[in-house]
Amino acid sequence: MTAGPLAGLVVVDLSRALAGPHASMVLGDLGARVIKVETPGTGDDTRGWGPPFVRPDDPAASAESTYFLSCNRNKESIVLDLKSDDGRSTLGALLERADVLVENFRPGVLDRLGFGTDRLTALNPELITLSISGFGHDGPEGGRAGYDQIAQGEAGLMSLTGSGPDDPQRVGVPVGDLLAGLYGVVGVLAALVERATTRRGQRVRTSLLGGIVGVHAFEGTRWTVAGQVGHAQGNHHPSICPYGLFRCADGSVQIAVGSETLWRRFCTEFDLDPDAAGLATNPDRVEHRAQVIALVEAAFADQDSTPLLARLDAAGIPAGKVRTLGEVYEWEQTRSQHLLVDVEHETLGTTTLPGSPLRFFDGADVETTKLDHRAPPVLDGDGDAVRAWLREG
Repeated sequence: MTAGPLAGLVVVDLSRALAGPHASMVLGDLGARVIKVETPGTGDDTRGWGPPFVRPDDPAASAESTYFLSCNRNKESIVLDLKSDDGRSTLGALLERADVLVENFRPGVLDRLGFGTDRLTALNPELITLSISGFGHDGPEGGRAGYDQIAQGEAGLMSLTGSGPDDPQRVGVPVGDLLAGLYGVVGVLAALVERATTRRGQRVRTSLLGGIVGVHAFEGTRWTVAGQVGHAQGNHHPSICPYGLFRCADGSVQIAVGSETLWRRFCTEFDLDPDAAGLATNPDRVEHRAQVIALVEAAFADQDSTPLLARLDAAGIPAGKVRTLGEVYEWEQTRSQHLLVDVEHETLGTTTLPGSPLRFFDGADVETTKLDHRAPPVLDGDGDAVRAWLREG
């Protein structure tokens, strides 16, 4: 196991809430040293987002927000008052030694703090700055505050999610924040590759709006090319049928019949006519979706989900169940992919967190994934150590 492919790089994280912290956490998962700069007294907003909170055994210690724990592993914490000369001086010293700066202030705030583009370039010409905003840093609405659910609505995602066109729903996690963070990491990694040749840094910008539009996928081209507006239609795919959630005797199962070969295999297994009127091709089945759903659910009506899933698997039909998050984290497959990590938290002790989805292997197929992770920091828990490091030069 290694320290990670980004070992040796220093990231200064000025971000808070989720989009920026998620991006910096991914960089930390990849081995970078991430120094999180927090506001005196309160720290990152998410330290107060709850319940749930977890209270240490020590009654003098602060309760920890599980929200904060979700997006701040592999980081150090230092408190700086960026409105003070001392705070700005310390931040400047950090940026002189950093490879990457992550920030998600509203456009213009970093400039007002005295760290606009010209100052950053003067401090460190090789610095890569990731700036994440709600709707973009320019344009007619570039200054709007970015909150995930608002962005999900404004960027069209809620119109595609829900039981039908009159039932817009947000995705169950803050996917706009998470996508902006992930796209930001992609931009940072590309900028690091380019810097290796040019020895110059640059600013990478993305937004919640951009992250969501970036994953519109076929629903995007459905409009830009075909002029059709997609809409929510529950748990069934708009362009493939049968593909979705189907009722059975004791609940439901999901199937994905994504090719004509799979359709004929499915029909053979459940004694259906693949060439019946309205069923012979995928476009036919999409047009007659209600008929297909009724047909499939009639075939599943007398079967319990567990043996039904086994039968589908034996027949080669992609299928699965809908797990609760508790079931996901108790699933051995999840653990086998290193998607759970145990860390030693300063006040909570041994704590289990969701892990990085990335794994690495060398040319001999020996795993080199970084498995030694730092727990999310307590507020200013590394302040003295970071200042000592800066004094060492």
